[in-house]
Amino acid sequence: MTSWLLVGLGNPGPEYERTPHNVGFMTADELARRARASFSAPRGMRAWVAETIISAAGLGVPPGDKLIIAKPRTYMNESGQAVRLLAGFHRVPTDRLVVVHDELDLDVGQLRLKIGGGDNGHNGLKSIRAHLHTGDFHRVRIGVGRPPGRRSATDYLLSPIPAALREDLGVEVARAADACEALITRGLVAAQNEFNR
Repeated sequence: MTSWLLVGLGNPGPEYERTPHNVGFMTADELARRARASFSAPRGMRAWVAETIISAAGLGVPPGDKLIIAKPRTYMNESGQAVRLLAGFHRVPTDRLVVVHDELDLDVGQLRLKIGGGDNGHNGLKSIRAHLHTGDFHRVRIGVGRPPGRRSATDYLLSPIPAALREDLGVEVARAADACEALITRGLVAAQNEFNR
């Protein structure tokens, strides 16, 4: 049996639960909900982990592959520690790693899938690249938009999602989960053709 590792990026703690920086966590939660899989905190993994068989998750073919859904318990800046441990323990190659994260340079309502690239100032991606010594993994980038006016990006990302954006971001989280399913079961190009817009 081969495995896929899907990591939703975010910060642990109730104060960060509904912030733009945590849309990766929200997507992981949605995928686990669809799979009826529960998160646990395996010793030494530094992440909450839910496991399912892809066919059992309603993800279609190829059946029998294992899907490991993870949310690092480190803060965003140290996400790479958890990803390295999980990928090593489950023997997941980088071409079967999917990282879901917020993207300031995309407006709310925009979603992009790609493989490889830089970190574009995203500290979670920077940490993963440093710990894996490569950036050649899949990314599902969820647009959260730039903060209005002179508000700092950090303040915007770590504050509760503005009421005006909550519904739209909720829709985007569900669409990101759909995109993850398509990527894993149908491949990157097919998923890009459907979701990159």
